[in-house]
Amino acid sequence: MRRLLFWIVIWFAACALSPAASGQQTPARSASAAPLLLAHYMPWYEAHPADNAWGWHWTMNHYHPEQIKDGRRPAASHYYPLVGLYDGGDTDLVECQALLMKFAGIDGVLIDWYGTDDYLDYSINHHNTLEMIDAVKKAGLKYAIVYEDASVPGMIEAKRFPRTQAVAHARSLLQWMQTQWFTDPAYLKEGDRPVLLDFGAGYYQSDQWNQIFAGLPHPPAFYTESSRRAPAVGAFDWPQPGKGTENSFREMDRFYTATKDGSAYIPVAFPRFHDIYEQAGVQKSWGTIEDRGGKTYEETLERALKSGAAFIQLATWNDWGEGTQIEPSVEFGYRDLETTQRLRRQHVKTPFPYTAQDLRLPIALYQLQKRLDSDAKAQANLKEISTLLFAGKLEAARKRLATFAK
Repeated sequence: MRRLLFWIVIWFAACALSPAASGQQTPARSASAAPLLLAHYMPWYEAHPADNAWGWHWTMNHYHPEQIKDGRRPAASHYYPLVGLYDGGDTDLVECQALLMKFAGIDGVLIDWYGTDDYLDYSINHHNTLEMIDAVKKAGLKYAIVYEDASVPGMIEAKRFPRTQAVAHARSLLQWMQTQWFTDPAYLKEGDRPVLLDFGAGYYQSDQWNQIFAGLPHPPAFYTESSRRAPAVGAFDWPQPGKGTENSFREMDRFYTATKDGSAYIPVAFPRFHDIYEQAGVQKSWGTIEDRGGKTYEETLERALKSGAAFIQLATWNDWGEGTQIEPSVEFGYRDLETTQRLRRQHVKTPFPYTAQDLRLPIALYQLQKRLDSDAKAQANLKEISTLLFAGKLEAARKRLATFAK
């Protein structure tokens, strides 16, 4: 669940600021470079069926996944994952997701991250983040972090650290990221600078971010949500469901208009917004953006691909609670990933060898891994098939998978 999510954006302030005003130059862009498609990824799902243990994001303290009904486990979503409810720390699962992204034409992930603290489920989220990073690197994809600094007030209230230490807390996190992630060749860069996004209206203000970044050998190319707030180089867009579908497109228009000041920007593509919060008794719904038979995703993605932006955020890969997922579902199948393939092939002039049928392979493998989890011989065979998929030897993998159907 989003914490302290703000939907009202002061666009005139965004237009009034230029990148030079922050004293931070916009990283150089190559006009000929192909845009990178980056899926916003949620690492926060916990599922341990053998122990009847399910994380908050599947239950929201309302649903009971242990009580299977009509072949499904009740969960906090209007939709249902094609692979079933899953655990974000399951290596088989994150490798399946990374392969799906690769075969869909997605270039990397923007991972929603709360830090390394042992507070609430943050440490589990961090562990799952590390699992996903391993998987995307194995698939040859990129990754970057979307920091949820809206988590800071809750930690202060819980007396994890005093308010006077809030800047020091974030500086420590950034220094850890500098050492562990920013120097990684797989970490997303803009020019020679690591990309970092800050989700929400932001707890930290401009002068605090300047203190947080001070002393870093490689200060990040920093983006804030919806409008550029110094010292950011630019802004990233996000779906705005508050006043319905038509207004969400008007808000998108405002974002594109605001980016004409010359600052960097990351447009967003999304399929819908249909949260479960009100039904789960968590809070009032944020609103709805209609799926429109797949047209919402197709139109927002095509517009982003035509924008000339270096990066495009797909919101989201798997926020099942807000219904914005493009990950394969029972309701939509592989539709949104097939749309991604088609539009990438149409608008991005780089080689792309994968087909719609290729998208079926990672899930077929994952389902066999779970069904035959106690069969050591089968697992060894399936591990070899996984190796073939990651190596791009899809026909060989397809033939090996077919033997399990006999």
